[in-house]
Amino acid sequence: MTTTEKSGMGRRFFMTGSASTAAIASLAAIGTANAPAAAAGNFKDLPDGSVIRPDDSRYPDLMTGNNQRFVAQPDYVRLITSTKDAEDAVREAVRTGKKVSVRSGGHCFADFVCNPSVQVILDVSPMTAVYYDKSMGAFAIEPGARIMNAYESLYKNWGVTIPGGICYSVGIGGHIAGGGYGLLSRSHGLVVDHLYAVEVVTVDSDRKVRTVTATRDDTGELGDLWWAHTGGGGGNWGIVTKYWFRSPGTAGKNPSEQLVKAPSTVLVSAISIPWDQLDESKFRRLITNFGAWHEKYRDPGTPESHLSSLFNVSSKAHGRMGMFTQIDAASPDAKGVMARYVAAILEGVAVTPEPLDQPTGELPAMPDFFETREIPWLQATRLVGTDNPVITNPTSRGAHKSAYLNTRFTDDQIAVLFRQMSRADFTNPNTMLVLFSFGGQVNAVSPEATANVQRRSAFKLCLQTFWPDPADDDFYLGWERETFEGMFAATGGVPVPGDQLDGCYINYPDVDMADPGRNRSGVGWPTLYFRGNYPRLQKAKAEWDPTNFFTHSLGIELPAGGAS
Repeated sequence: MTTTEKSGMGRRFFMTGSASTAAIASLAAIGTANAPAAAAGNFKDLPDGSVIRPDDSRYPDLMTGNNQRFVAQPDYVRLITSTKDAEDAVREAVRTGKKVSVRSGGHCFADFVCNPSVQVILDVSPMTAVYYDKSMGAFAIEPGARIMNAYESLYKNWGVTIPGGICYSVGIGGHIAGGGYGLLSRSHGLVVDHLYAVEVVTVDSDRKVRTVTATRDDTGELGDLWWAHTGGGGGNWGIVTKYWFRSPGTAGKNPSEQLVKAPSTVLVSAISIPWDQLDESKFRRLITNFGAWHEKYRDPGTPESHLSSLFNVSSKAHGRMGMFTQIDAASPDAKGVMARYVAAILEGVAVTPEPLDQPTGELPAMPDFFETREIPWLQATRLVGTDNPVITNPTSRGAHKSAYLNTRFTDDQIAVLFRQMSRADFTNPNTMLVLFSFGGQVNAVSPEATANVQRRSAFKLCLQTFWPDPADDDFYLGWERETFEGMFAATGGVPVPGDQLDGCYINYPDVDMADPGRNRSGVGWPTLYFRGNYPRLQKAKAEWDPTNFFTHSLGIELPAGGAS
């Protein structure tokens, strides 16, 4: 077991081993012991095992998700297997007056699903089908399908894909509702840019439950419901029981021609940059180079718009940073674009990159890709998505904050980042600022066309740190807040939309954005996440969830005067 002393803290940070296991076991035991007794429910017609109560051996696993900071003590967890099942589950919760939350993959970064106020978790993870629906002329994906399963099915059967994220175990349900993006987004836009229809179980003003299908072609209230699911975030309007995908402008009856064509092969590069070669000046140049390249090539329609990169700016405690880069091998001048990109990031930094021979943040070890290689696309997708040991660790606690940037970082922002990442008293290697390529085809879409409003950005960041021990929460949350708020001190501690910044990503939710003690900008969280699109999201809320049955800590609010 590896331990590292935290200077001045009088505690130890456990990277792996029995201490972490014991902490989780203890948490599970406490949760089971203290969970409230479930009220009687009308479950006599349900299959055995679909209602999980505190006395069930599965309960400790299902009262929490992928972030052990957030724990619920629900009366029961209901496993949803079909649209009718979802309707019945919602009717029962309405009848008994239970507060519900909805879970697909369990990767929510905040307490939307798992918190003490939730009495019923409606878990759609059993709904995993991926198929071509001839009646809709579109690809159907159920909300419990994991991203990797969706990729495999779409690609193997039809040679198509959606431009979604890299983490293999994220559930489609929440990923899509918040917008969805990944390594193919600079070429093909956001996932929701290809969303054709959505099936939602809703609760009306009379608390009657019904299932509604809304499509891209609809207008009025149905049009609002479809639009709300193109980046408005999950858990706001109902339970999504199915998504359908068909790219705009496609025609005919051949499924292989109706969605994004996945690359046959891609060029892949993976390098690491040792911290012991860096001082503050070199660090500043490195981070500036990344921002400057993306600022220059943030528009669609260039050879560079097919390249996407993930740069893990890890803490000095880790020892090195890692950068993964991918481009469709068939795109214009792919080899030249890749070579010029890597050279541009390293230009003037005076460091010697090394192979990525150990896991680095969200990236697995990939020493064989120090020299750029061409490999099949699905291999590359598995390579980067199925072995990222930090982000997929289901026993850890985590803190996450996000921002969109339209232009490169300022010197002041980089100075804060360098100071915080190299602090002598901060010895957690599982800490990183992840910089994601953005822009390209994402920016070809109008901000009003979807609920996801950020359509001018160059890159996106996620500041995150992971730890196992609840006793260390204050230390790591304090470090996270000090770093993020310091970087955006000029705009009140948050990335207020403007010339340089463009707010936050709702799929990386952070309740600090709603806390005036942390968000001192005077700009509310709805503007940070949704800018001018928020009023239409509220309109959809009033139309489709007028009693606010589906709600959470950053839930879309009913407009003034709306039903409650």
